[in-house]
Amino acid sequence: MVSQATRRFVPKGKLMDYITSMAIVPLLVGCMGIFGLFKLLQWVRMKAYIQDSVVVITGATSGLGKECAKVFHAAGAKLILCGRSQEKLEEFVSELSATHSRKTHRPHIVVFDLADSDTIVPAANEILQYTGYVDILINNAGISYRGTIMDTALEVDKKVMETNYFGPVALTKAILPSMIAKKQGHIVVISSIQGKISIPFRSAYAASKHATQAFFDCLRAEMQQHEIDVTVICPGYIQTNLSLNALTADGSKYGVMDKNTASGRSPAEVAQTVLTAVGKKKKEVMVADMLPCLAVFLRTLSPRLFFYIMAMRAKKERKAKDS
Repeated sequence: MVSQATRRFVPKGKLMDYITSMAIVPLLVGCMGIFGLFKLLQWVRMKAYIQDSVVVITGATSGLGKECAKVFHAAGAKLILCGRSQEKLEEFVSELSATHSRKTHRPHIVVFDLADSDTIVPAANEILQYTGYVDILINNAGISYRGTIMDTALEVDKKVMETNYFGPVALTKAILPSMIAKKQGHIVVISSIQGKISIPFRSAYAASKHATQAFFDCLRAEMQQHEIDVTVICPGYIQTNLSLNALTADGSKYGVMDKNTASGRSPAEVAQTVLTAVGKKKKEVMVADMLPCLAVFLRTLSPRLFFYIMAMRAKKERKAKDS
């Protein structure tokens, strides 16, 4: 209520402006309160979704997989950690068990090689025998590649595809029937920005990620009727050993930490993004800086310009290698 004294000192033409400005403050406070309540409910829902869920993570002993295991373990998930080294998995389980409270669950380990198709179905059976079901499957394990197309042996292309594409596809297919029977489940795959665009001297890696993107996009559509969610995470550069362990044209390890990789996002930051994306049941998340994201849109909006830029990049990298 505006007093008589206020009326005398406020010009009539501005009286409504004064009243409106006074009304904006409580309106803004109310909106902030509603937004805060919405975020709180979202957080509670996300926590309830993750807590006590059976979460399978491949490639769990290093890099992003290891950090994902940490954040999901801290959120109260029942982890099944997968990798090729039993010793490393056991060491990591001991580390997790020592750093978190008794409210968390001790992880279980399953040892198998995602690049060996003969081990995948037995590994899936072992997982299901232990838990009876899987709530969330995180296909994280992968391998990178550096080399020219003309110099690369076909066996290298096959090995990259086996690890990055056929392995996750086979494991997903082995787990899916149990999810369909339960009418509940969540498939997550760690793809890459290179699942959307290709850059020079990464042909095998980009091809495997393009295939992964396409497969899991199809899976999302087909699984909707079964109430199974599919989330594709597309990171840019992450500070991991991916480039160090990358295959070269002859199948040997690259053994070099790329400048872009070294200056990429921390695995812990990306893992937190994965946790949030899964908790919110997002369909796709790009975790990259502005430039790679712009490149994705440029590939669609102006492919000719994009191809020119990639050709110039190839020329520059080839010149730097030869010098």
